[in-house]
Amino acid sequence: MSTNLPIASDTTARLREAFLAASFTVDGLLELLGAPAYAALARSETIPALRATRGDSALATLVRLFLLQGGVDRDRAAAVLPLREALDDGWLSVVHSSPGDEVRATVDVRPYGGPQGEDWWIVSDPGCAVGGASGIRGPEKDRENVVLGVGGASTTLAGLVVREPVDRALDLGTGSGILALHLGRHATEVTATDLNPRALRFAELTLALSDAPEAELREGSLFEPVDNEEPYDLIVSNPPFVISPGRLSGEDRALTYRDGGLSGDALCRTLVQNSAARLAPGGYCQLLANWQHISGEDWRDRVRGWVPRGCDAWIVQREIQDVNQYTELWLRDAGAHLLGSEEYARRYDAWLTEFERSGTEAVGFGWISLRRTDSEQPSLTLEEWTHPVEQPLGETVREHFARQDFLRRHDDAALLDTRFVLAEGVVQEQVGPPGAEDPEHVVLRQSRGMMRATKVDTVGAGFAGVCDGTLSAGRILDAIAQLVGEDAVALRDRTPDAIRLLVEQGFLLPSAEG
Repeated sequence: MSTNLPIASDTTARLREAFLAASFTVDGLLELLGAPAYAALARSETIPALRATRGDSALATLVRLFLLQGGVDRDRAAAVLPLREALDDGWLSVVHSSPGDEVRATVDVRPYGGPQGEDWWIVSDPGCAVGGASGIRGPEKDRENVVLGVGGASTTLAGLVVREPVDRALDLGTGSGILALHLGRHATEVTATDLNPRALRFAELTLALSDAPEAELREGSLFEPVDNEEPYDLIVSNPPFVISPGRLSGEDRALTYRDGGLSGDALCRTLVQNSAARLAPGGYCQLLANWQHISGEDWRDRVRGWVPRGCDAWIVQREIQDVNQYTELWLRDAGAHLLGSEEYARRYDAWLTEFERSGTEAVGFGWISLRRTDSEQPSLTLEEWTHPVEQPLGETVREHFARQDFLRRHDDAALLDTRFVLAEGVVQEQVGPPGAEDPEHVVLRQSRGMMRATKVDTVGAGFAGVCDGTLSAGRILDAIAQLVGEDAVALRDRTPDAIRLLVEQGFLLPSAEG
């Protein structure tokens, strides 16, 4: 993998101007390629996009150069780019083996849309904007320190991050700088770290090309580059969480972007356990992680043990794969299926041997969000939620922890004195046989955020339906008791737990006026 990367200079601004003039943006790509070809790129399929860029437009030229990594006639490139400067600064190189006079991009550049409609561009290694690691050309030995472009994990985490204004933010393991781009929108100071020095170069290019605030770039592993620094208000990380055997033989090389170098899920555990010491009071740490499902052990017990003292935690398992599925996913991610059936089988067997040795039956993937509260009664919520959600979820995450603060401060008596409102987008469904006089059960369903559904009894449904911030919970229960002929004291005694669950899951919110 080449170490001669482009440099950020005045040419970078001119490249950005050329990209905008040609509509080399997310919207421009979608219009040129069409939805089917655009979606095919996410599946590492380039033929539809190649067919759509056979014309001579400026946008087609840029797509072929920077996204599809094709050679382009020099005069054609000069018509849409500051060619001499792009060659001098290393963004383009001359293809000497070409029968004509062609140039080729030295890096991938992929348009990326910001949360407020910003036009950004992610810079990564050649072949990685479309195909990920499996799209890299050249010998396998050159892939160890590859830097990927836009991927599903990074965009997922970007949507989860709490976006309230903060003074100091840390992007740990920045890669090509996607999260640092987002942090620059709401953090006064951004520090971005990575073990791979090439990644820091790419992050610098991504920020410069996107006209984003500069970040302080530091090389090193985990929290080592920021030891003895002032605490951060927000820490985010898309770490090398893949649970792989690492170097299986002298020929195999761990991939820096995904293999953390520690056994099993120890890297994610270490990151979580050491986060509290780097967080300011009230600060958040948000990351993606994999964790092992060990035979005879509940994954919740395993991951709960990672949470540091003084932190609330919300941990969501989004997906679980058996060891066969997991092995196939990451072998293909690294392009091992292209090395021949015998080599692929050898590596597959080595992964399964390591999983068998550690007692790993499956691997979970999910989100971990921590908030430093210094509470002696921390809230730890661990759940499996594989259903669709509505991204971005940053505000949903912030509201979750705010509700935990509320519940911690309110005992049952205070809860009944509180006025609540039904959250926006909650609907009621009645389930039962057609024609039945009464439903078998009632379901409350969210149409926003986590899009949860929960069963309630008729009292719970009636209670939620009249929560408009006018009456306290206790007075509503008194009215319901009178209506259904139930003892009011008994109803008050048995209902707080149900109210707490509805608040915790976001169906009911404390009224601002209450």
